[in-house]
Amino acid sequence: MDLNNNLNKILIIDFGSQFTQLIARRIREFGIYSEIISHKKINANTNKTHIGGIILSGGPLNVYQSKKVKFRKEIFKWNVPILGICFGHQVISKELGGRVKQAKQREFGFAKLKSLSKSRLTKNFFNKKGSNSVWMSHADEVTKLAKGFKVIAKTETSKFSIVENSSKKFYGIQFHPEVTHTEKGKIILRNFVFEICMLKKNWSPSNQKKLLIEDVKKIVGNSKVICALSGGVDSSVVAKLIHNAIGRKLTCIFVNTGLLRKNEEIQVIKTFRKKFKINLIYVNAKNLFLRNLKKVEDPEKKRKIIGNLFIKIFEKYAKKIRNVKYLAQGTLYPDLIESKSVTGSQTSKIKSHHNVGGLPKKMKLKLVEPLRLLFKDEVRKLGLELKLSKEIVLRHPFPGPGLAIRMPGEITQQKIKILKDADDIFIKALKDYDLYNKIWQAYAALLPVKTVGVMGDNRTYEYMCLLRAITSEDGMTADTFNFNKDFMQFVSNKIINNIKGINRVVYDITSKPPSTIELE
Repeated sequence: MDLNNNLNKILIIDFGSQFTQLIARRIREFGIYSEIISHKKINANTNKTHIGGIILSGGPLNVYQSKKVKFRKEIFKWNVPILGICFGHQVISKELGGRVKQAKQREFGFAKLKSLSKSRLTKNFFNKKGSNSVWMSHADEVTKLAKGFKVIAKTETSKFSIVENSSKKFYGIQFHPEVTHTEKGKIILRNFVFEICMLKKNWSPSNQKKLLIEDVKKIVGNSKVICALSGGVDSSVVAKLIHNAIGRKLTCIFVNTGLLRKNEEIQVIKTFRKKFKINLIYVNAKNLFLRNLKKVEDPEKKRKIIGNLFIKIFEKYAKKIRNVKYLAQGTLYPDLIESKSVTGSQTSKIKSHHNVGGLPKKMKLKLVEPLRLLFKDEVRKLGLELKLSKEIVLRHPFPGPGLAIRMPGEITQQKIKILKDADDIFIKALKDYDLYNKIWQAYAALLPVKTVGVMGDNRTYEYMCLLRAITSEDGMTADTFNFNKDFMQFVSNKIINNIKGINRVVYDITSKPPSTIELE
């Protein structure tokens, strides 16, 4: 993808901070394109055009670990504004002749920042008393300023909390403005982007749509593309975007595993085949999946069976389409970062994502990944720009293996029906009570436990239904959503009264960590 080469952008140099993605998202929220690159990938060949400013991220290292920290001082000669955050602040001071040492007193958590001097970076940031609450996370500190720098703000234990060299437009801050814990932290980043870098907005859903459509046309040309359509947000946006670019040269393959949400296959066919006139091959394979999952209880075995069978079916139908050269995937920017293929940071968590490197080797198709530079919230906005319905674009995340991992133990047709109905009641209630869009992810699960109940004068012995609803910004950490008692009783009663097979409903109040969002 080359759209990033045509936009004035903020380049974020990553030193392994857990907040680096958050910095990029904050900048994009301002309507400015931002891009992350590992400190190890900056070299003499780095394209310096269209870089309007640079942000150096935090990180877990210290500036004297020279074998691990590769910082190229020529960046200071690029003649662009630079903002160093936490570790990045220390890098600037050290490389320009200041001094950094292990702090006598570490700062982790909230700290009171006091203004000492005016700066364009802190315009409208401090309160009337000249202070602010910020989020610190450091064990080292700057003890001597580099030549040409002055102090803008300090805390009780960190006397160089904000420093600047205004003539060169170099700035260092010891705290993290990108996290919500720092009061009015976005103002610091906004001031850097607009007051110091003087950038103008260039990143909106409308711009993205035009650039991405043109990009797909350039890459694909007159070739055919196939896309695995699941009905989820990412694959739906990819399908619609590519269809807008190349029309009937796109074919989507939709495999019904039987483990989808209630009536999901009806919605997918209605939306993509009937409404948007997209070539859609519908494969009803639910009986095949159920046979292969018979008597399988181990969650990893379930995942492997479902994943391998899906690829096998997808390959079978893909081969029936002649002269296909490309496979479209809904890979997002966080997928690439987490898979270590963007930043390459030595501290990045390596995880094999289902979209990254997931192309079956036998197919020998080239990948087209039009969403690979976007975050999830940007994908949703793009989906609305592409005229997809809010029902699709704003729907909660849904796992690849589907209901299989929300049903611990053996999977049966009866259990699938019970779970689909329970989940449908829960989700509809969330929408009716205007709660759905306040929650990151919500679902019903069917536990492999039967309990005794009483209905009328009769004894029942039926399954237990677990409800889960969490709030999150990125899915990496999550808290449970606090429902009021009346809502929970309403949902519980509706599930028990309408679904034969459930006589008890429980609510999961465990955060992530220690638990995961899904049960398996």
